[in-house]
Amino acid sequence: MRVTQKEQTRSFGEILEPLLRIESLSVEYRTEQGVAKAVQDVSLEVRKGETLGLVGESGSGKSTLGLAIMGLIQPPGFMVSGRITFGGVELTRLSSEELRAQRGKKIAMIFQDPMTSLNPVKKIGDHFIEYISTHEPDISNEKARSRTETILEDLGIPASRMDDYPHQFSGGMRQRVMIGLGLALSPSLIIADEPTTALDVIVEAQILKLLQDLKTKYSLSLVLITHNMGIVAEMADRVAVMYAGRIAETAPTVSLFENPKHPYTQALLKAIPNLLVEDRVLSTIPGSPPDLTDPPTGCSFHPRCPYAFNKCTLEVPEPIQTGTDSEASCFLLEGELARHSLKSTA
Repeated sequence: MRVTQKEQTRSFGEILEPLLRIESLSVEYRTEQGVAKAVQDVSLEVRKGETLGLVGESGSGKSTLGLAIMGLIQPPGFMVSGRITFGGVELTRLSSEELRAQRGKKIAMIFQDPMTSLNPVKKIGDHFIEYISTHEPDISNEKARSRTETILEDLGIPASRMDDYPHQFSGGMRQRVMIGLGLALSPSLIIADEPTTALDVIVEAQILKLLQDLKTKYSLSLVLITHNMGIVAEMADRVAVMYAGRIAETAPTVSLFENPKHPYTQALLKAIPNLLVEDRVLSTIPGSPPDLTDPPTGCSFHPRCPYAFNKCTLEVPEPIQTGTDSEASCFLLEGELARHSLKSTA
């Protein structure tokens, strides 16, 4: 796979200030089958103006993390620990009313299924006008309508289609509408949860190009939740890899693709079909993701990891810095860093 050649310098991480900071966040779902630890002790930053790719297999906790940022975790889900700070405001200390004021105006989310997110008996324009008026009660209907027309034009949708219903739009056009609703209140951060699910490759490329253009025009930060490593390669400045509710590795995109440190990241990249290599055998990751109601002890990946040793089954690895703006949680790296230190002092 060809990785987009983004400029990856030390100054990148230093110039961009954290817009969103997540610290030791844990989320559980309490079900009849037991307590599912969907997000476990996650710490992560999203910086001003960057696109952060959040990747991992289905059930890794990506969408739950996005919902937690938005304050949308509902029973049987509970945020059991941690802090989320956005623009200097600790969201996890806000009341429900105060959090609603942040949601939409400051942070918005684009959900993966527009057919279930859009009201089928409500016109497209009414979706926008109601959404804008709810958060800005003093705005006139004319101004809300004018803003809607501008947003639709930015999305490549004629303003004349404001009076159409969702079923009259294609899947790609409905996803554009969802993106537009996310932009309606001019937020600083957009969380896009699998924004190209069920779209064909041509429409997918159009949606991704649209997101890139809108990100630049509206000076957005973007969290892109996906299982598609190809999308991450093209879109993201940095990547966070999740497995079984934990962050396995974070790194600038080029660094992660060229030199992945965590065995899970390595396995994910090997599982991507590559027409540029002669070996036609597609690698797979043995086994299945763990049951989060009964996760394995120690490192969650150890039952599937070809390098696992005794310590991996007993202890949860802490993040280790592996390079500029990069870290991974793996005991193998302790030995690698020790060898590097010995070479440096020799």
